[in-house]
Amino acid sequence: MLNRRSFCGCVSAALFTGLATTGARGAPVECAVMTRDRQKAISPDDAIAQLKEGNVRFVSGKIVNCNLMEQVKETSAAQAPFAAVVGCIDSRVPPELVFDQTIGDVFCARIAGNFVNTDIIGSLEFATKVAGARAIVVLGHNDCGAIKGAVDNVKLGNLTATLANIMPAVAASKTTGERTSKNAPFVQAVAETNARMAAANLTSRSPVLKGLVKAGQLRVAAAMHDLATGRVTFLT
Repeated sequence: MLNRRSFCGCVSAALFTGLATTGARGAPVECAVMTRDRQKAISPDDAIAQLKEGNVRFVSGKIVNCNLMEQVKETSAAQAPFAAVVGCIDSRVPPELVFDQTIGDVFCARIAGNFVNTDIIGSLEFATKVAGARAIVVLGHNDCGAIKGAVDNVKLGNLTATLANIMPAVAASKTTGERTSKNAPFVQAVAETNARMAAANLTSRSPVLKGLVKAGQLRVAAAMHDLATGRVTFLT
């Protein structure tokens, strides 16, 4: 028997007005895949709130259990994710699980250090302007190896160029202690600064994303995931 998904109370009740109480093959409507109509009915603020509620479910152990193979079939011809997440490649921070979302709900772009470059920004322009996602979250996390590598100015093959993208956050972060990875508060400060700067870069480097935000069609936020608790804290 499928568990019911509990959508956030702040999502307008009108979102489900006129929808059947069950989806395909008798599945609860809360497990129905995102469609373009449902996506359009979600505001940018609602999209962020929906991710926040998903993290609450994740932390409390009350995650949604939907029929994933049914969702595979239902999304095979089209997709309409309501949000996009830029995350680190760290194996302990999979965005879909951390936010308790499922197939067809969110776009995910992952790279060591969760920074943004031209390729990722272009991907997010597709995710939003073309595919209709209503929010973008840049998700950093504590004790990040990429952040530590940037702090220590590590040189290693192509990783050197990767970490260079994080160096502006290192330079912008202040500390009363040593500026090395041994200083945990400094590493955390750099991680938070990096997430904020990546979020700011999305609109400063992309007229497309900036236009969507200005029109009230998109919200961009930075957040941090705690590896010990699973909790996500939004910074903006």
